[in-house]
Amino acid sequence: MKTVGITGGAGFIGSYITRRFLDSDYKVKVSVTNISNSDKYEHLFNLGNEDNLSIQAIDIQNLESLEDFTSDCEVLIHCGTPFKLGVENAEKELYEPTLTGTENFLNILKDHSNIEKVIFVSSVAAFNTSFPYPANGRADDHLYTEEDEPYLDEANIPYAQAKYYADQKIRKFISNNRDLKFDIISVSPVTVVGNALSSRADSTSIGLQKLFRSGKATDEFTQTLFNENVEFALVDVEDVAEAIYQAATSRIQHGKNYLLSSESWKISDISKMLNGEEPEGKARIVYSNELAKEELGIDFKPARNPLNRFGRES
Repeated sequence: MKTVGITGGAGFIGSYITRRFLDSDYKVKVSVTNISNSDKYEHLFNLGNEDNLSIQAIDIQNLESLEDFTSDCEVLIHCGTPFKLGVENAEKELYEPTLTGTENFLNILKDHSNIEKVIFVSSVAAFNTSFPYPANGRADDHLYTEEDEPYLDEANIPYAQAKYYADQKIRKFISNNRDLKFDIISVSPVTVVGNALSSRADSTSIGLQKLFRSGKATDEFTQTLFNENVEFALVDVEDVAEAIYQAATSRIQHGKNYLLSSESWKISDISKMLNGEEPEGKARIVYSNELAKEELGIDFKPARNPLNRFGRES
């Protein structure tokens, strides 16, 4: 029985990843920042095969702590970077945990002889820091693919910049280490939607869906999104977890980075679907999912599936 280590494995996306590997009879280690705060991870023991699950407190910015967590893992999945849009201290809340955590993860890899596969969970923001808006200089109908050069606009939100710089570190590491005995794969989801597996109230992904469902802006930025009826690319959280599982367990070329996306919809139609109504517009594809469909075998579900489900169950 192989062991997979999942940083952030109790979060919104991480919980689905944890469940997918537990369902496939892996031993699963999940990192948390505070072992005494069981409210954030106790739901994982209700996913099935809980005898194969262990929880370990680590500080991802501490190299020794991360080495201890990963020492007996054949598969590593780094999903433990913060997803926060409104922050008071971007350096402390976003840049340090995202960039230092990624650097530490990369630093430990060469010393582990048992590692077979490493998956970094990145973001569409690493491809386009202007998301959900088009990258500067690209037309509204531009189809983004994995071949596009990542776009950085330093005027955009700190979260997007942190993901961009972390992704650049991974790309540089791969370029400088072509003779590794294991594969490093990245996945870059667009806006991830669906129901949470926990009752946690601090998920940004859940908060965005509630915001879109209500149609009521909470600040100047979200009011602008509503006023402009901005288009968002969406993907079902279950499809994201399946893509990560397939990337971790299939023969995939070292250094690949997969965009994970289903359809793109205007906020007004997203709101309608979250409220169980029929959309007025039509979906389109802005971020290509062809590579993930072809090489990971993912049949991406229409966005209305997770949106309708969220509206019914939350």
